[in-house]
Amino acid sequence: MKTAHLAGITLALVGRVSAWGQVGHETIGYIAMEFLATNAAAFVKTTIPAKYNNSLGPAAPWADTVRSLSEFKWSAPFHFIDANDDPLGGSCSVEESRDCGNTGCLSTAIANYTQRVNDPSLGATQVMEALYFIDHFLGDIGQPLHVEAYEVGGNDIPAKCNGVSTNLHATWDTGMIVKMVNATYNGDPQGWAAALVEEIKAGSYKSSAAGWISCSSTTEPLSRRRTVEDDVKEVLKARQSPSQITPLACPMVWARESNAYDCSNVFHYTNGTDLCTGTYFNTNIPVINEQIAKQGYRLAAWLNVIFDGSTGL
Repeated sequence: MKTAHLAGITLALVGRVSAWGQVGHETIGYIAMEFLATNAAAFVKTTIPAKYNNSLGPAAPWADTVRSLSEFKWSAPFHFIDANDDPLGGSCSVEESRDCGNTGCLSTAIANYTQRVNDPSLGATQVMEALYFIDHFLGDIGQPLHVEAYEVGGNDIPAKCNGVSTNLHATWDTGMIVKMVNATYNGDPQGWAAALVEEIKAGSYKSSAAGWISCSSTTEPLSRRRTVEDDVKEVLKARQSPSQITPLACPMVWARESNAYDCSNVFHYTNGTDLCTGTYFNTNIPVINEQIAKQGYRLAAWLNVIFDGSTGL
């Protein structure tokens, strides 16, 4: 198997592509809406305005739409964890002290906005924006190339998708997703979300969903096991300043889970192959489906703990 990298060839891009694109992010939000507990659902519906249908789905891409604006350029580093590992050499890892940077990153941003969304001292707009960021960042952390530094998270690796020249990052963000959703769900993110919700409730994900919101192995001693409830309650209790917030256990576990796909799947193809056809596409669509389902479920669990005190799942 040849490496995915073509030496000496890069694409001229401005910034990075958004994780999962609009379709993926909306789908994560729609999934979360189906698992919200009473208080979390009420908060979401009263905080997100009618222009987004009072829903996490349409609101999920907001953080991508504003980060190119001058007043939100500071948020750009929060969409990523630049894992400085070696995916082509089969060595994938995520270490906060190594990969997060001085300005913060995806894991620290999740902790920060978890505190802010429930901070009574903040105004309505600040709270709304905190919810938007949580909605988005809980999606970003499930995209393998948003937890990878190599070639700017795949942005600088040319690729082909459905005969169109693009890059590896964009292929994962939008190319494979759009092809699958158009073919299977008539281009409708809500249709895709409904199918994944059914898989979580009664299908292929039912037996594993509980593990998605546990952040420790069952072999860990009870005293060392972590859950979404532990993480969220800890940061809400701490009321730390943004500069002091440390990454929570669950987002780092989820980041490492995503990053592992960089070694096992993302870079495994022959140069020149159309990645939106054949083996690569058929192998990775199940990965994308599960990552989208996981992050929607996790987003709901996260908000449920903030506003209802437990995941309720």
